[in-house]
Formats: sequence, C-alpha cells, structure tokens
Amino acid sequence: MAEEEKSMVEKILDTERAGYAYFYPSDGGNRQEFFISTTPENMANFLGNHFYDAEKMIITDMVDRLILDTCGGFINTCPDQKLCAEIIPYLAPIQMGEKEAGEILMVTREESDMYFAAEDQAVTMAECQMM
Repeated sequence: MAEEEKSMVEKILDTERAGYAYFYPSDGGNRQEFFISTTPENMANFLGNHFYDAEKMIITDMVDRLILDTCGGFINTCPDQKLCAEIIPYLAPIQMGEKEAGEILMVTREESDMYFAAEDQAVTMAECQMM
C-alpha cells in the first residue's frame, strides 16, 4: 500500500467518524466503493463533488447501516435528521455553485481493505511473539 493512501486512511480514522460511500454513475458504469470520513463537511464535499455525475450515492457507517442516500445529487433519505441539518449548510453552497467542494477524505474500498488486512497481520504477529 502506498504511503499516501495509508496516510489518508489514518486521517479518516482520526476524524472518529468513518464509513463507506457507494457511488452509482449516471452513465450506467459500475458502482464504485469508497472508505470515507462521515463528518458532515466531508459527506457534503463528497456529495457536492458528484452532484452532476451520480445517479445515486449511498453512505453507510462501518457496519453498513444507512447514513444517507441520494437521488441525483440531492439527499433522498437521511434517518438522522439532526445530522442532515448539519450537512446542508456545507452542501447547499456547493450545489448552488457558490463554492467548490473541498478536500474529500476518502480512499477506495480496496485500499482500505488492504490497510486493515495489514493492521490485522501486524496484530497477529505481535500476539504470536508474546506466546
């Protein structure tokens, strides 16, 4: 795993809010999966960055419970209305063209799986050495 991706996974974990984003392109291409920070600002940046090229986006927590989904570039379902109210002030200016989406804390699902596999291996090796 490249140092840049490892650093990004660590930044995501440092936010203490992480989950998965599933992106369905409007051109009918394959679904893309990402590991992202699920802070309101980061989710708004992710959604705003794909406002025009997404048919649907789904963001879940680490155990795949729904945080939100979209229809087109707009939030469709967000069970936690308090969280939805925290996202909108970041997202609305991006959707209205008043500002650009900021940096998105994300890596591909494949990159995050490699990071976690390496972490699991390191823990296993440490436990074996303690025997």
